[in-house]
Order: sequence, then structure tokens, then C-alpha cells
Amino acid sequence: MEKIWLKNYDYFVPETIRYSRIPLYQVLEYTCMRYEDNLATVFFDQKMTYGQLRDNVRRLATALRGMGVNKGDRVALMLPNCPQFIISYYGVLEAGGVVTNISPLHVEREIEHELNDSGAETIIYLDLFDARIQSVKGSTPLKRIIATSITDYMETPVNPSVEKGPDTYYFREVIADSAPEVSEVEINPEEDLAALQYTGGTTGLPKGVMLTHYNLLANAMQCMFWAKEFTERGKDVYLDVIPFFHSYGQTVGMNTAILNAGAMVLIPQFEINMMLQTIQKYEPNFFPGVPTLYVAILSHPQAVEYGVDKIKLCNSGSAPLPLEVHRQFSRISGGLFCEGYGLSEASPVTHSNPIIGMKKIGSIGIPFPDTEAKIVDVETGEEEVGIGETGELIIRGPQVMKGYWEKPEETAITLKDGWLYTGDICTMDEDGYFYVVDRKKDMIIAGGFNIYPREVDEVLFEHPGVQEAVAVGIPDEYRGETVKAYVVLNPGEEATEEEIIAFCRERLAAYKVPRAVEFRAELPKTMVGKVLRRALREEELAKQKEQSV
Repeated sequence: MEKIWLKNYDYFVPETIRYSRIPLYQVLEYTCMRYEDNLATVFFDQKMTYGQLRDNVRRLATALRGMGVNKGDRVALMLPNCPQFIISYYGVLEAGGVVTNISPLHVEREIEHELNDSGAETIIYLDLFDARIQSVKGSTPLKRIIATSITDYMETPVNPSVEKGPDTYYFREVIADSAPEVSEVEINPEEDLAALQYTGGTTGLPKGVMLTHYNLLANAMQCMFWAKEFTERGKDVYLDVIPFFHSYGQTVGMNTAILNAGAMVLIPQFEINMMLQTIQKYEPNFFPGVPTLYVAILSHPQAVEYGVDKIKLCNSGSAPLPLEVHRQFSRISGGLFCEGYGLSEASPVTHSNPIIGMKKIGSIGIPFPDTEAKIVDVETGEEEVGIGETGELIIRGPQVMKGYWEKPEETAITLKDGWLYTGDICTMDEDGYFYVVDRKKDMIIAGGFNIYPREVDEVLFEHPGVQEAVAVGIPDEYRGETVKAYVVLNPGEEATEEEIIAFCRERLAAYKVPRAVEFRAELPKTMVGKVLRRALREEELAKQKEQSV
């Protein structure tokens, strides 16, 4: 068999993975060859071994095939971090399907768009979200829904609070009634999709990033290689607070942990005291997180007493990490703290500061193994700029997406000759370390979540009293950035800040809702009438700077 592109992974990756391209779900099968009795998950003190996890995955895959899920069919998941997410993710893949993650934070209009765009006919979801699913079911392709209760893998499970019907199933019963058959679906890892990960931009609704089995396995292997000095296969414990429905949590917190035969301590929703108690009890040594999590720990007066200092490796991603947060957390954690960079279109990780070797605070580090990166002139997108000069970061590697789902024109703009154009403005220093300077796009990152201003704009415009509106990302001490809305009201109309925020809260996921509203007589615009978001952001920066003096 042809040797795969990874060259230096042989000392910890099983022979069968190292020398062949395989479907992503088979990683679990190979992990079970040696670590079947090892702990796979911990969820509210209930434990599951890798052998039990594989059995559940096989049973779900059998059930899905029996329901009519065929190769290439999209299956939506709307779940928090829990055993059901992992079982569903790998079960869908083993059935030949394509995982389509829908954020549990989404409201009806967002869910409806992603179900319609993906064409998903099946969804597996937590019963707490049933009202939203039922409200969109009739206007989407959904044919079957599988509901689970958060208690399904606890000591005393309770049936989901969803009425069963001919097209409605209970997750736990589906698993129990199916046989653990081995999949016979043929997968071409380099061509066949494993996940449709929705992301967005400034020019419309979120679009599906097409990630193949090869893309996702490659990135998990890259992550493992990056941490090789700290990896002890079959013995590591991952603190999984970052959501698996996010590409970062999916790869770093789940797929990499399974490849590494690590124990995944699952936390379905961030709550600082619960997280610290979990750290104290299970002593995780790997903590993939986002700046918001680290800020919350730093703000807790007893963080060190809970054993945070025993974590040996923290990696921060998904949003820029403030320098002071890096310094303070490094002092109390006792372990290594590495900031990295990625995007959904790259599965997602492309850069990180080295674990062993020189680290540069404020830098996203250097490219991952077998990943090429360079900075090109923003205007042409072709000419490479010099050391210290700004330009657009472009990336090429095995983790780069196949393209955007059914959007060939947008794919052609983002992927050129195998290079992924990130839209981020960066510099590179003389040591080859990269720094994110600004965004070519206007995307807002708040608490690790991507927010696309155009989507917020559209909701603001739906308010009957609004004439013009624009959403802008402004600095926020806790979330990194937050959303501020600038609004021009129609003549004679009146509205309050609270009213606008409440209106948005009914139509957007909570993290997208503006935290502040400023009413204006007019908005700054270009000569052709385009609103100058950047000018508004610069005004806010100057105002904050003046207030801090």
C-alpha cells in the first residue's frame, strides 16, 4: 500500500494507520485493538470503555442503515459534549453518512437554513431542543428524528421528553435494538466527505465546509505529532469543555483523543465551579480551550486549590489570546501554554507555537507538519511579501477542505491552485513565526464563537423602526470581542437599546446578540454607499483608549 504523507508519526501510530489512508471511523477500531478496556469517556462520573464505545457506535451505524441512511447522506447532530455526540459522530461515519453539526445555540431560522442547505433528512438531537426542531420540521427535508436525553448514559436514564411516532425514535432504544455489525460501506478517504461544518462570511448565510475523512484524520495526526513529547498513548486525560460541534473541539478534543486512546472527560456546558471540580477529581493533563475559559479560571479565587497547576499542556485556539491572559495562566497552571491558529476550512488547525522549543507570546507559531504557509500581497493574492510585511495568510496542506457545499463560485475564491486563502492579515518574522494583525473579513470572534456581522445586520433590518443598521466587533475584556450595533431609526420612530437587544435575542443565538446599541443620525459610508464598519470600530477603539487614560 502507498505510504501516507505523514513521515514521522511511526513511533506512536499503529502500523495500519501509518501506511494507509483509512476512513476516520476506523481510528476507533484500531484504538480498540490495544486499548479496548481503557477508559474512553467520563460523563457526570459515569464511565465508558473504548470497547463499549465501539459497540455503541456499531449499533447506531446498523440502525441508521436500517432506517435508510445511505452513503453520502447528511445526518445532522444537535448535541452538547456527551457520550451521545461521540457515538453519533462515529456511528454516522460508519454508516457512510456525512456529519452535519448544528449548534445547540442556534434559533429556528439558523437551524432551518442549515438543514435545508445540507439536505439532511435525519437529525439526532437532545430533547431539550425539541421545540425548535418541531417548529422547523415541516419546512425542511427531515424525515426522521432521533431524540436523546442528557441522562441516557447516566446511572438512571430517563426517556426523552419527546413523543414517539413513526418518524421519531429514542436514541437509547435504537442502540439497544440494533446489532453491533461491522460496516461494509466502501469509503474513499480522500474524496468522500466525513463532515459538513457550517461556517460563514461577510457576504451571506453560513456555508458548509466540506471536510473529507482524510482531512480530519490528517489534522488529528498532526495534532498528535505536535504534542509527541507530552503524549503517552493510552494514559492521557483530556478535559473536553470546548464544544465538539465546533471544528476545534471536534478535532483537538475528540478525534485526537481517540487516536491517542485518551480518556475524554466531557462537560456539556461551561460552568466554572463544575469545571474546577472536574479538574480536581480527574486531574486532566490536556486542556484544549479558548481565551474565555482561561479568563474565567483566572478570575476564580480558588483555581490553584482545585489542581489547575497539574495540567501539563494547555492549547488556546479559536480566538486571539490576550498577552496578559497568557502570562497569568502560565504562572498558575504549572504546565505549558501554547497558542495556535486554525479555521474550519482547514479541519481546523494549521499553526501552533512549539511545545518544545521557542515560543513567542502573541504569535500563532509556525505551521504544522506537512503544512505550507505564506503571506501574499492583499491586492493580487499572488506575490509573496517580505519578512515583517503584512499580507493575506494562505495555507496548503492535507487538512485543507475540499470546498464549500454546492458553492463553486465561493470555493473558487477561497481555494486557488491548492492554496486556502484565509482572509486573515498576518506578518511573519525572521524565525518563521506568524502573527495575526487584522482580518480581511469583518468576522467577529466572541468567546471563541464566530459571528458574521451580515447575519446580525439582516436581523436588525427586520425591526420595523430601523432604517439602517450595522453590527461591529468591539474589544471586550472577557469575550475578546463582542457585538455592538449602530442603528439609524426611521423618521418619527422611537426605540430603546433594550428593545433592539430583545428583538435580536428572539432571532439569533445568544452569542450573536448585540451587547450594546448606539443610535445615530447617520452611518459613515464610502462614496458608493457601503457602510464603513472599520471606521466605527476605530471610533470605538479610540473611545475606549480615552476612557482608560
